[in-house]
Amino acid sequence: MAETTTELEEHLKKFFGFDQFRGLQKQVITSLLNKEDVFVIMPTGGGKSLCYQLPALMQEGTAIVVSPLIALMKNQVDAIRGISDHDGVAHVLNSSLNKGEIQQVKDDIANGVTKLLYVAPESLTKDEYADFLKEHKISFLAVDEAHCISEWGHDFRPEYRNLRKIIDRIDEGIPIIGLTATATPKVREDILKNLHIQDATSYQASFNRPNLYYEVRPKTGQVDSDITRFIKGNEGKSGIVYCLSRKRVEELAQVLQVNGIKAVPYHAGLDAKTRVKHQDMFLMEDVDVVVATIAFGMGIDKPDVRFVIHHDIPKSIESYYQETGRAGRDGGEGHCLAYYSYKDIEKLEKFMSGKPIAEQEIGHALLQEMVGYAETSMSRRQFILHYFGEEFDPATGDGGDMDDNMRNPKPQKEAVDDVKKLINVIEASGERYKSKDIVNIMMGKTNAMISSHKLDQQDFFGSGKDKEPTYWTALIRQVLVARYIKKDIESYGTLQLLDAGKDFVKTGKTFMMTEDHAYHLDDASPKVQGGATDNRLVKMLKDLRKKVGAQKNVPPYVVFQDPSLDDMATKYPITMEEMANIHGVGEGKARKYGAKFLELINQYVEDNDITRPDDLIIKSTGSKSGNKLYFITSIDRKLSFDDIASAKGMEMNDLINELESIVYSGTKLNVGYWVEEMLDEDQQEELHEYFLESETDGIDEAMEEFDGDYEEEEIRLYRLKFISEVAN
Repeated sequence: MAETTTELEEHLKKFFGFDQFRGLQKQVITSLLNKEDVFVIMPTGGGKSLCYQLPALMQEGTAIVVSPLIALMKNQVDAIRGISDHDGVAHVLNSSLNKGEIQQVKDDIANGVTKLLYVAPESLTKDEYADFLKEHKISFLAVDEAHCISEWGHDFRPEYRNLRKIIDRIDEGIPIIGLTATATPKVREDILKNLHIQDATSYQASFNRPNLYYEVRPKTGQVDSDITRFIKGNEGKSGIVYCLSRKRVEELAQVLQVNGIKAVPYHAGLDAKTRVKHQDMFLMEDVDVVVATIAFGMGIDKPDVRFVIHHDIPKSIESYYQETGRAGRDGGEGHCLAYYSYKDIEKLEKFMSGKPIAEQEIGHALLQEMVGYAETSMSRRQFILHYFGEEFDPATGDGGDMDDNMRNPKPQKEAVDDVKKLINVIEASGERYKSKDIVNIMMGKTNAMISSHKLDQQDFFGSGKDKEPTYWTALIRQVLVARYIKKDIESYGTLQLLDAGKDFVKTGKTFMMTEDHAYHLDDASPKVQGGATDNRLVKMLKDLRKKVGAQKNVPPYVVFQDPSLDDMATKYPITMEEMANIHGVGEGKARKYGAKFLELINQYVEDNDITRPDDLIIKSTGSKSGNKLYFITSIDRKLSFDDIASAKGMEMNDLINELESIVYSGTKLNVGYWVEEMLDEDQQEELHEYFLESETDGIDEAMEEFDGDYEEEEIRLYRLKFISEVAN
C-alpha cells in the first residue's frame, strides 16, 4: 500500500494535527505500509509511537501492539481515543478487564472499529484470545519496548521470548515492527533473531540528545540536602528523582515536602488509585516533582521535564539513558544529575548473588559499564554514544560541552607508550581476558585463573606495576572509546584487538589520557555540599567552643562536635532557626549553646563580606520523628532497651545509634535507669570522670583507656547518659 508523500502528510495532519514528520518517522511508516518487517531504534522523545499508530489508523484491520505496562497502554489508548470520534478505535486487552469489557473489545474488533489493540504478552498466550484474533484481519504486530525480549536488555521479560510462537499461531504472514528507545548492538541482534526478522528494514536515529546536560556528583551523607537545594534552585520546574528502593522514595519525598517542594512518591507498593492520582498530578502540574522507583516514566509523554536526578546509580547504561531521556523532550533544557558511590554498586552486586551464573555475568558486565560512566573523566556524552555503537567527537559534535567533565576538564597526560604496552599485553595473552583480568596481569597480581593459565610465568606479567590499578582501568576505557580494542559481548566482555589498535602499536605517535575521578575515596567521609569549609572560621569556632566549655565546666566536644563546627563554617548560620538545622545540632542544643556562636559567625560574615548560601535551611524530615517520639516516651516510661529495640525490629547497636543522634542534637533522654541495670555505682563514677576530663568522646579512645574493662556497648550507654545530663 504505497502512499505518496502528500497523502502521508495529509493523514498525519488529519489524525494528529502535525504538518510534518520528525526524523525517521516517514521512512519507518512507508516501510510498514509496504508490508515489510521493520526494526526501529529511536531515543525517548523521538516519536516512536506515531510510527505504528498512524499506519494502524490508515489500514484495514486491527494492529496488535504488545506493551509491557498497563499504565503505558492506558496513556496511549486515551491519546488515540482523544483524536477519534469512536472510543472503540483503541482498546486494551489485559487482566484488568471484566467479562463485559472483554466482550465490548471483541465486538469492536469484529465490526472493524478497532484499529489498535494494546496487549500484554501474557494476554496473547491465552487460547481464547489467540483463537479469536486468528479469525479477524490483523494489519500488523508492533512490539513496543522491544528490548524486553533480550536478556542483555535493561528490562528483560521472559514472557517476551515466546512472542514469535504466538505470532505464528495468529497469522505468521503479518508484518512485524519492533521498537525500542535503547539497544546496544548485542541487544539489537538478539531482538531480530528472537522475532525471526533478521531481514527487517532497520532504522536507527542518533542517540545524541544535545540539549541534555550530564553531571555526576559523589554521593555523601548530605545527598538529601544537596538534592533539596538543587530542586529549590530550579523552583517551579518539573523534575523526576529516581531511587532504587520504595523506602528511600517515601523518605526523600517527605524531605522535599517539609522543605516546601511540591513532591509526591510513586512506586509499585502504592495502590493503583494512588499511583494514577500522583501521575496525573505531575502531568497536570499540580506537583513539580515525582520521587519514584523505575516503575515510573515509561510512556509518560511530559515534554517539559527539566531535570532527572538519580539518587542511586541505575543497573545499566540503557536504564540510565532511558530514564534521563525523560528530560527536555521539547528540546529545552534538561539537567541529568546522578549521585555515585561505589558502595551502591557493591549493594547491587549482592542482590544479584542468588541468580543463575549466566544472569550474574550479564548483570555484572552491565554494572561495570555504569561504573565506567560514573568514574570517567572523558566526555560523558561520548561515553554513552560509544556504548550504543555511535561515534561522537566532543570538539565538533552537537552538545559537546554539555557535561561536567567537558565544562571542568581534568588535566590530560601523554600515554602513548602505556597504550602500546596495554595493547601488546591483550594480544600476547591471547585476547581471552576481561578488563579486570588484564589489569591484574599488568599489576603482576596473581589469582587462581592467572596461575592456572600460566600467565604469571610470561615476561609481560607485572609490566605495568609502576602505575595504580585505577590508572589501567581508566586507560582501558579510553582505548575502548578510541576504538583500538573492543569488548566481545558473547564472551561477557573479553578484550579483543581491532585493526586500528594493531596499526597504533606500529605507527601511533600520541594518546592524551585523562585519569578517572576517584570517587571511592569520597565514600567514607560525609561532606556538606554547596560550599567549601572555611578553615579560618573553624579555628575561631574551636577557640570559642573551648572557652564556652571552660565556662560551663564541660569538655569542648560536649558543646558542639567537630562535624557541627565544619558545617557552621560551610553554611554560616546567623539565626537560631538556621543553627538548629546545622548537622548534629537540633533545637535544644541551638538554644543552649548557639547564641555566642551565632554572634561570632554574624560578625565574621560582616567583616569578611561573605555571601552566604541563600537556600541554607534544609529541614530534616519527620520520617524518623515517629521513631524519635516512640523512643522518648518509652524511655520516660522506663521500658527496657531490649523491649524498645525489639518493638522496632532493631538490633541494640542500631537503637543506640538512633538514641545518640537524638541526644547529640540537644534532646535530653533520662537513660539513667537502664545504665544502672548495666553498671554499678563505681563503674559509673569511673566513666563519668573519664568523659569529664577527656578531650574527646571517641569510643575507640575510651576502649583503649580502659583496656577491656568495659564492653563497647556499656561505654556507649554511659556516654549517652553523660551527654544527656552534662550537655543538654
